[in-house]
Amino acid sequence: MSPIGKVCMRSLTRTSVLAMLVVILVPAYGQAQIPRNTQGRPNLSGIWQALGNAHWDIEPHQATAAIDLVPGPLVPVPAPAVVALGALGAVPPSMGIVEGGVIPYLPAALEIRNQNRENAVTRDPAIKCYLPGVPRATYMPFPFQIFQSESAFFITYEFAGADRNVYLQDPGPAQVDSWMGQSVGHWEGDTFVVEVAGFTGQAWLDRAGNHFSYAMTVEERYTMIDRDHILYEATMTDPNTFSRPWTVRLPLYRRIEDNARIGVFKCVEFVEELLYGQYRKGREAN
Repeated sequence: MSPIGKVCMRSLTRTSVLAMLVVILVPAYGQAQIPRNTQGRPNLSGIWQALGNAHWDIEPHQATAAIDLVPGPLVPVPAPAVVALGALGAVPPSMGIVEGGVIPYLPAALEIRNQNRENAVTRDPAIKCYLPGVPRATYMPFPFQIFQSESAFFITYEFAGADRNVYLQDPGPAQVDSWMGQSVGHWEGDTFVVEVAGFTGQAWLDRAGNHFSYAMTVEERYTMIDRDHILYEATMTDPNTFSRPWTVRLPLYRRIEDNARIGVFKCVEFVEELLYGQYRKGREAN
């Protein structure tokens, strides 16, 4: 083939490739546009879910045999309460979601975290179906749904039937402390910012015993990356527990199935045996 022919062939090949990319990418880009409401705000309405293993431990961690370990002949082994679960009771690894990798605990609070970790099966409030708190509810392995209108913002979670009414006008300090706290939201550009306070301080941040006090405040930031992804950030400030504010960051994924729904997981009845089984008639015969 002549040099001119080779140049023409290269040009034709490039043109063909570019044409193919336009055909492929333009529809995909169009589908990825951020949905907006009549006010021009991103519309976060939908069913969302976090992926990954941060719900076990929000700090980076390696895989371990169980969340609750006891000394073994050579290495720690699963505690009797979880040994029957085998591989399904093991803790999978995670790169973590804490910015910087380490939670800046005060010394006394770090000791409490270590004690929690050693007794997670009996201490974790979520095991007993208490509400998970904020931000833990966001990255538990359960979906949640956002309902957004021009005058209201509401979040309902599958786990334990938890929900949050996010006030769009500040009603003042929370009248009572609660597991999920009081949420007040506002927009900063295309980011929905939620200030959360008024906690009981009893919830955990994950299954690894990471905790906080009633004095904690959380600033959540919901930023749509495209129509099916939200960048979620939560900054914790608690002078009783942490030496400085710190942040978790993770993506949230839209559930795109045609039949996507929030299921019913009101787990109170599932823990009756755990909490009250010792009082069950005939239990002494087991």
